[in-house]
Amino acid sequence: MDRSGQGWAHGFVGMATFSGSLPATRAAVADLSPLFLTSGRAVVAAILAAGLLAVIRPPRPARADLPALALVTAGVVIGFPLLTALALQGISASRSVVFIGLLPLATALFGVLRGGERPRPAFWLFSGLGAAAVAGFALSRGGAASAGGDLLMVAAVLLCGLGYAEGAVLSRRLGGWQVISWALLLSLPPMAVVALATLPASWTGIGAPAWLGFAYVSVFSMLVGFVFWYRGLALGGIARVGQLQLLQPFLSLILSALLLREVVSWAMVATTGLVVLCVIGAKRFA
Repeated sequence: MDRSGQGWAHGFVGMATFSGSLPATRAAVADLSPLFLTSGRAVVAAILAAGLLAVIRPPRPARADLPALALVTAGVVIGFPLLTALALQGISASRSVVFIGLLPLATALFGVLRGGERPRPAFWLFSGLGAAAVAGFALSRGGAASAGGDLLMVAAVLLCGLGYAEGAVLSRRLGGWQVISWALLLSLPPMAVVALATLPASWTGIGAPAWLGFAYVSVFSMLVGFVFWYRGLALGGIARVGQLQLLQPFLSLILSALLLREVVSWAMVATTGLVVLCVIGAKRFA
């Protein structure tokens, strides 16, 4: 498999891992506060990352890499998890899909601004069509809405796109798992303080679904997914591989159907087919 193919393969695994993040987050915030969820997941992932770094002992980032690592931390370790957790208290998970559909565009935009990539005009056409298809499908499903929740999701998408692009640029030098591991380690001191300050007053009222959601976002959403995702972006291109995120909402719905026995409609199947065509077109012209 060539470099581009490896990038798409790694990117797909990362995207598939992230597809469980919003359902898991919604399950967790039913019994855990957004601040504890955000800080606690970062602490758990940082401890695991510290173990990886201690065993494998990769070269440390240069001092010049610290500002970029800080942006990764702000975007994907703190910003996106916290803002989505806050948003999901006021909007439904189905409505949040509208905004996740905009994430590939945000990632591509920051890939241009921060990664120096220059996709062709046709790329933006396919990317925009894919985002519109995802948003249209999500809006047709309805779901609770609030202006505050919507604004939080917009901010989350922008921060996540920045964190994805910045981390991908760093991954070209440091490696994918190293970038997220160092970013998590950078976040550990403040996140540990916040986690201790926001510990639940009582542990007895926290159900198993909340703990399972917490475990998923701590291990898979916060660490494992990024190992594959950053490597995929670095190998295949930020804007190009980032379009795989258009498929993420539909994988989330498939997971809901398998795990929660929700109905998969023909509209979902048709929209997924359209999105796949848009991803193929974006890959061709990126």
